[in-house]
Amino acid sequence: QVQLVESGGGLVQPGGSLTLSCSTSGFTFRYYTIGWFRQAPGKEREWVACIDNTDLKKNYAHFANGRFTISSDASKTTVYLELNNPKPEDTGVYYCAVDLVTYDCPNVHGGEDGMTSWGQGTQVTVSS
Repeated sequence: QVQLVESGGGLVQPGGSLTLSCSTSGFTFRYYTIGWFRQAPGKEREWVACIDNTDLKKNYAHFANGRFTISSDASKTTVYLELNNPKPEDTGVYYCAVDLVTYDCPNVHGGEDGMTSWGQGTQVTVSS
């Protein structure tokens, strides 16, 4: 079965760095786009970045572009999200996801059709 497991979260200082991992299994990794999302307390889930494993094309939300880096290691079927120069507003639970229907970047509201798989999330806290 499809499984995505996030790890690497924790406390990081503003201006520091942190790398999150999304370990995946249960699907043909190289065919799919993997996305990172986050949810801050009291806010809706929002999209952060996606990487298309067919060509390694990357897309970022405006707040992530230039600060966050998404990457993929096909040999480990793992996607990473490097948070550089994080800000307090980057605090939240970070999730990874895969859309098994479209093969493309998951919709932030995906999952209603049962074909978008989400990890359990990893907490990132940006604080001095």
